[in-house]
Amino acid sequence: MEHYEQLKAWRKTEMGLVSLDHFQLNEFHDKLMKETVRIALKKVASEWGKPPAHFAFFVMGSAGRMEQSVWSDQDHGIVYHSATDDQDYFLKVGTEISKGLEEVGYAQCEGNVMASKALWCKSRDEWERQIIAWLEENDWESLRYFSTFFDSRVLVGDNELLFRLKELAFTKLEEEPFLYRRLYENVGFIKKGIGIFGQLLPEEKGQDAGTINLKQTIFFPYVNSLRLLALLEKITDASTLERFQRLPDHLSDMKAYQADFLKLLNYRLYYQKNAVSYQKVHLLQVNSLSSRERESLKAMMKKGRKLFKETKELIDQRCSL
Repeated sequence: MEHYEQLKAWRKTEMGLVSLDHFQLNEFHDKLMKETVRIALKKVASEWGKPPAHFAFFVMGSAGRMEQSVWSDQDHGIVYHSATDDQDYFLKVGTEISKGLEEVGYAQCEGNVMASKALWCKSRDEWERQIIAWLEENDWESLRYFSTFFDSRVLVGDNELLFRLKELAFTKLEEEPFLYRRLYENVGFIKKGIGIFGQLLPEEKGQDAGTINLKQTIFFPYVNSLRLLALLEKITDASTLERFQRLPDHLSDMKAYQADFLKLLNYRLYYQKNAVSYQKVHLLQVNSLSSRERESLKAMMKKGRKLFKETKELIDQRCSL
């Protein structure tokens, strides 16, 4: 396939076949995005020549963690190995990739976390300075950017470029352990999903009335906990499931939550298989659930909050040593 329109048709044909299996679905997303990048690189090369330096195109967010649902938006960046300023070329690449992904069916990121933007398209040296700056500033926005970056994996290109950036972050955190607490505080708010009488708390007003946002209410406690644990244990993997698997044996109690998270991933796919857009894919209609399904949802929600609490306690313990 040599055109974005062909990839869009392929997506439409294949998505229904893999939409209920978490692993097959995310493997398909990878194939689809890689083909989109291949076409984009070919388009840019035909006008601007071959890439002037080794580079890596990496994905972040749910794509970085391999947790995409049927619908997903774009979160990606570029790092290139260059002693000269080749940013103009790689911004062209990032812009073409963003355009291609949108045509194929991935909504552009509302927060502009895309390789078409200078903040997310830099040389290796510039990326090193950026990561240090984010951690040294350690305000809400800079730590949010850092956390977004850390949930990254290379989709196309040189894996070593991204690996070295994460190693730099580990070194900085080791030197300034108080940053672990700052990173925890940055994601400390969890949207309440269960009331004092044990009832689910859906949105009460607006166009989303009657729904619970699975991403904010249930996913984030697991995802944020495992990101923090990965930073503590110097785990470079971006996938939450892989982070669970790579936790050391002395954190076996936390590793046990992996079964709950995998159940949550499959739960989301089953109930959101008919979602028609990225905006709707995280919303679950509470009235559509049976009593048993509601209890299962609340159990996963409570487990996520418990994991998050245990992660905070571990960070407090480590930072006080």
